[in-house]
Amino acid sequence: MDSLSIAILLGLLALTSLFLTLSSRGKGRLPPGPRPLPFLGNLLQLRSQDMLTSLTKLSKEYGCVYTVHLGPRRVVVLSGYQAVKEALVDQGEDFSGRGDYPVFFNFTKGNGIAFSNGDRWKVLRRFSVQILRNFGMGKRSIEERILEEGSFLLAELRKTEGKPFDPTFVLSRSVSNIICSVIFGSRFDYDDERLLTIIRLINDNFQIMSGPWGELYNIFPSLLDWVPGPHRRLFQNYGCMKDLIARSVRDHQDSLDPNSPRDFIDCFLNKMAQEKQDPHSHFHMDTLLMTTHNLLFGGTETVGTTLRHAFLVLMKYPKVQARVQEEIDRVVGRARLPALEDRAAMPYTDAVIHEVQRFADVIPMNLPHRVTRDTAFRGFLIPKDTDIITLLNTVHYDPSQFLTPQEFNPEHFLDANQSFKKNPAFMPFSAGESHADRSQGLWGPIFLPTFLIPLFKPSRFFILPHPQLWVCRDICSPSQLCSYRQIMAKNPCGGWWGGRILIQLGSSHRQYLHWVAQASSSPFLGFGLSPDEKKNLSCLTQ
Repeated sequence: MDSLSIAILLGLLALTSLFLTLSSRGKGRLPPGPRPLPFLGNLLQLRSQDMLTSLTKLSKEYGCVYTVHLGPRRVVVLSGYQAVKEALVDQGEDFSGRGDYPVFFNFTKGNGIAFSNGDRWKVLRRFSVQILRNFGMGKRSIEERILEEGSFLLAELRKTEGKPFDPTFVLSRSVSNIICSVIFGSRFDYDDERLLTIIRLINDNFQIMSGPWGELYNIFPSLLDWVPGPHRRLFQNYGCMKDLIARSVRDHQDSLDPNSPRDFIDCFLNKMAQEKQDPHSHFHMDTLLMTTHNLLFGGTETVGTTLRHAFLVLMKYPKVQARVQEEIDRVVGRARLPALEDRAAMPYTDAVIHEVQRFADVIPMNLPHRVTRDTAFRGFLIPKDTDIITLLNTVHYDPSQFLTPQEFNPEHFLDANQSFKKNPAFMPFSAGESHADRSQGLWGPIFLPTFLIPLFKPSRFFILPHPQLWVCRDICSPSQLCSYRQIMAKNPCGGWWGGRILIQLGSSHRQYLHWVAQASSSPFLGFGLSPDEKKNLSCLTQ
């Protein structure tokens, strides 16, 4: 940020600090929390580059329900399974609102399935769930589309011929292509410029939103609208995505057959026509554009990142991989591909899929909720329209709910008879009827088992095991891997390590060195370098 921008920002801060400070003073009986400063709130106690860690640490000091001020905005933070469950499940209607998230609201204006509220959201959610979950569009189900894309993914993996590779882009293209097939009616070739543009726009916006400029815009949106910076590229990207979707919608309108809908857009256009004369209808063109954007944006990164984590843990734990393979061979055989309906007969595989999502925790801090009325909660009175942040990482790693929360352990989802068991603390896409099926949660339950299981078809795919791999659970989304250089390092315990230094570009935009003890021909998948190992290797990376 240059000196002129800083001067403008400080001037605007000074002019508005009194008003915003007064407006943020408490109503009701709010939970305890750190004392805020005028206008800045608790920003000096929070690290904008690692907001999740800062909020998690505050929960250890102030308890599982506390108040924090993000600039002038008052927010109640919920930590741990019991508090999150009581709010989102037991009092789900009270906490069902969508809170402020300015980097999205600037574009959506509260429209679409992810950021609407009240009746509009309920209607859009019901419609989207019906279309996506019933697998009923046209002649091909979602499962068939996923299986088709899996064959294209395997073909891409074969092209690596066993050489190290970065799976990030390969998986992103596959996942995004499935979503495009469901929404637009057909898949794209992997080198199609439209598909590459969609992935580029999504990845760029995720990186900006999860960095300091995105966090700062969410706290001071009206001020940063006047300040140049990377956050402006967010809205340019949104505009490009909207134009791309609008062109596809126009093509659909020209070729629409109301009696034979081909995809999500056709179904939405039919609904628009049916309710054309209804002045209270929520089905309009802008709603279609925003909902389509939400579905694309919400699924591509989260599902792709979860699949990368699945590869990581299967590489780390070869016995888990072997047991999954054995169960699939026994239940499915070798004459056909696995189907989604086979999942019920494969409890261990189902448990692994659930444990991958818990352990990966790709959405550790969900988008903010909002209380829809003055709400009594745990002895406090939370005023209407107060934003609520739920720390889902503290749910998935709650020792009261999981026996070994810091370890990858499929037994978390198996009972004494080795049958699959549900765990109420499993909340990969939030919890409760009110939010579990927004744009991110719509895709995960369908994608992960249908896309991952067929990869284990005999002679089709194998992840080279590497038990020495140190898998770090704290991998922020989005994460990307790249090979840096080949080195040999002295092992303090004797002998030599041979491997690669990898760079993880996490959500904080900081670079972390990671060590993977693997041969040069091993698959390029892995995170490594424990804190002690980092010290031992630091002299080699100067």
